[in-house]
Amino acid sequence: MIEIQDLCITYRTDMGTVPAVRGISLSIAEGEFFTLLGPSGCGKTTTLRALAGLENPDDGTIRLGDELVYSSTEGINIPTYRRDIGMVFQSYAIWPHMNVFENVAFPLREKRVRMARGPLRDRVMKALDQVQLEHLAERPAPFLSGGQQQRLALARALVMEPTVLLLDEPLSNLDAKLREEMRGEIRDLVKRLGITTVYVTHDQLEALTMSDVVPVMDSGVIAQQGPPEDIYERPRNRFVAGFIGRTNMVTAKILEIDAGDGVGVADTGGSTLRCVMAKGLQPGQEIAVCVRPENIYLGDAGDGAEANHVSGRVTETSYLGDSLNCVVETDIGALNIRLHPSKRIRPGEAVTLSLPVKACRAVRD
Repeated sequence: MIEIQDLCITYRTDMGTVPAVRGISLSIAEGEFFTLLGPSGCGKTTTLRALAGLENPDDGTIRLGDELVYSSTEGINIPTYRRDIGMVFQSYAIWPHMNVFENVAFPLREKRVRMARGPLRDRVMKALDQVQLEHLAERPAPFLSGGQQQRLALARALVMEPTVLLLDEPLSNLDAKLREEMRGEIRDLVKRLGITTVYVTHDQLEALTMSDVVPVMDSGVIAQQGPPEDIYERPRNRFVAGFIGRTNMVTAKILEIDAGDGVGVADTGGSTLRCVMAKGLQPGQEIAVCVRPENIYLGDAGDGAEANHVSGRVTETSYLGDSLNCVVETDIGALNIRLHPSKRIRPGEAVTLSLPVKACRAVRD
C-alpha cells in the first residue's frame, strides 16, 4: 500500500547540514496500523510529513498505492492536495471562528469541483457520526473539550474518505485518562473503516497498544521493526531495549553460546548469567543483558533450576497502586523488580532473586 525506498531528508542551517532521515525504507500493508516510534529528533515526524508532501526529500521514492508521489530520480513530487491522504496534526489545527460542522466541511468546500449542498451535508454528518460528534455539529469549535477537539480533527481528516490516514502525535495534548480512552477509540475506528494508518508518537504505551507494526527510529534510521510484542520481548540492541518500557541492563561479555538453542553464558565481572543471545552475537563480544522488572521473581519462583539466582539487599520500594516497584542492590548491579502490591518487603531486607534464563536477553551494547 505504502512503499518508501531510500528516503533521505537533510535540513540546511547556518551551522551546516543536519541529516534528519538517513536512507530509510518502509513497506506498509493495506489496512495496517503502522506506528513510527522514537525520541524527539529521531526523524519520525519528518518522515510522516514527507508522506504528506509537506517536506521535500533530497533522495528516495514514495509510493501511495499504485501512484508514485515522489521520486528524486524522475523529478516527481505530487503536491499534498493531490495525494489521497487525511492528516491529523499534533495541534489539531482547528479553525476557531467556525463551528464543528464548518470545520469538517472546509476541505470539501475547497475542492476544485464543489459538492452540492445535500451531498456535502451528508458526507460531513457521516464523518461526525463516525467520531460520535454529530450532536455537536452546530457548536463553536472553541467550546469543545480536548477530547472533542481531537475527534473533530479526526473527522475532518476522514471526511475526504482517504485511503491513508496520517496522525502526528494526536494524543499528546490530552490528560492521561483521556489519552487511554482515545487510544482505543482511534484504533477501533480505523480498523472498522479499513484505513491504512501511519501514526507518529514518542509514547511507548501508545505504540504497543495500538499498532500492528512498530519501527523504532533512532537518529534518522530504523533501529528495529516488528510487531509490538517482538519489539518489547526481543530487542536487538541496547537503544531499543532501553527505549521500549523499563528494563534492567547488565554490561557483560559473552563466554560461550549453545548453537542449538541460542542460549549462552555471559560474564558480568565476578559472576555469570545464562541468557538468550540475539542473532549475530559471538563469544568474546561485549553485550548488555536485558531483563524486564516484571520478569524477576523473589526466591526460587518463576523458573526453578532454569533461572539465574542472585542475592542482594532491598534499597528502595515504591507503591504504584497496581504493583510494588523495588530496587535491589546485587553483585551484578542495581536491579528494578516489579511485584504484586500485596508483597511485604522493606528497604534493608536481604533477598534472593530469580532471573529466568528465557527472560534474560543479550543484545548489542
